[in-house]
This record gives sequence, structure tokens and C-alpha cells, in this order.
Amino acid sequence: MAVKTAGTELAERWREILSVHARTMCEIDRALHPHGLGASDFEVLDILASATPREGDQCRVQNLVGQVHLSQSALSRLIARLEREGLVERSVCAEDRRGVWVALTRKGRELHAEVLPLQRAVLGRVLGGRDASGEA
Repeated sequence: MAVKTAGTELAERWREILSVHARTMCEIDRALHPHGLGASDFEVLDILASATPREGDQCRVQNLVGQVHLSQSALSRLIARLEREGLVERSVCAEDRRGVWVALTRKGRELHAEVLPLQRAVLGRVLGGRDASGEA
């Protein structure tokens, strides 16, 4: 029988994290697909929806890069698609012309509110063993 080393145990934990992540993303994708969204699309909408009132439901793209686990170019393509669909709008940052703000539109806010319970239910099932209402 092979003896488990600390490194082996860490690798097993890492693989379990990856497995839970992949399973969760697939479930979210499946739940949101009928609404025209994927898990990464939802993450952008969710981050924008939770922006502080002072920010006016907007966020700098460079700040999104650290929160949505996509490359900058993949995130730019995702934002461009969300903009074409009328869910977000982009504007140039007045203080730093290199910066770009992204904000939810009314349509984006409404779609986010519609699918939020679906995403939270998936998180509850996959990560917590419960749905969004707290039922097992």
C-alpha cells in the first residue's frame, strides 16, 4: 500500500477543488443557457449589480479582470458581446482616458434579477447541499 505524502494529499485536494469548480460551472451554464447566458456572463452581470451605489453599477474593466477568471482579451470579447445584446454599456473613464467603465443597462439589471435565483440555487446544491431557499 502506498503511503500518502503531504504533497500527494495536497494534489488530491487540488484535484477535488478543480472537480467542484468544473461541476459548478457546468451546472450554472446549464441553468442559465435558456436565458442566453453562461457562467462567466453571469459573473460579470453579478459583479456590476453589486457595485457600490457610489460607483453607479459600473466597474472599470481592469478591476473585472481580477474578479472574473478570464484573460483580459477573453473578458473584452465577453463584454463586447454583452454590449451587443444590450446588457451592458461601456464608456471611457474621464480621469484616465486609458480606462474603460462597464455598466449594467436596465435590460442587464432585469436579466440579472431574473436569473440570480437560478445561479444561487445551483451554488446551494453543488456547494452547500441546499437550494437558495435553504431547503435540503
